Amino acid sequence: MAQLIYIVGASGVGKDSLMHYARQRLNGSVPILFAHRYITRPVAGASENHIAITPEEFRLRKAGGLFALDWESHGLYYGIGREINDWMISGFHVVVNGSRQYQPVAKERYPHLVTIVIEADPEIILQRLQNRGREEAADIANRVKRQPPLDKDGLIRITNNGFLEEAGETLVNVLKGFP
Repeated sequence: MAQLIYIVGASGVGKDSLMHYARQRLNGSVPILFAHRYITRPVAGASENHIAITPEEFRLRKAGGLFALDWESHGLYYGIGREINDWMISGFHVVVNGSRQYQPVAKERYPHLVTIVIEADPEIILQRLQNRGREEAADIANRVKRQPPLDKDGLIRITNNGFLEEAGETLVNVLKGFP
């Protein structure tokens, strides 16, 4: 049975980098597809490869039932296209970049959902957020302070404190483990 693999973690833990690394390493060698997110944020620099849309278009797509999953966070709207359902029906596992706060809703919609939590030490997160340059210093400090743990049974946890290849290979091996 195809699985929805829901990757979560605080801003700055390296989810986008790890997912990009895993996608490149797997490169079609296993039946796993990586879903793009629709986000009401412009595409910028080395950020996530998402589909940038306006809030108006987001509302239109949501009203039209075009999202399998959607949520709001930090003043932005995020959506995962409903095409992921077709991919899973066709036998592909699907990897999505999710939200910690939205995880219970996603689990309700997809009872066999597998959650992978990417974690990093607070000082590493702080450094990464500062280097990313998307937020002001006060916003970064607030983000680092409000890193609620996702404490639930059955989660897969990957620590990303070191080199990209270390946690990246861990993620690749976890993903290769899906039949």
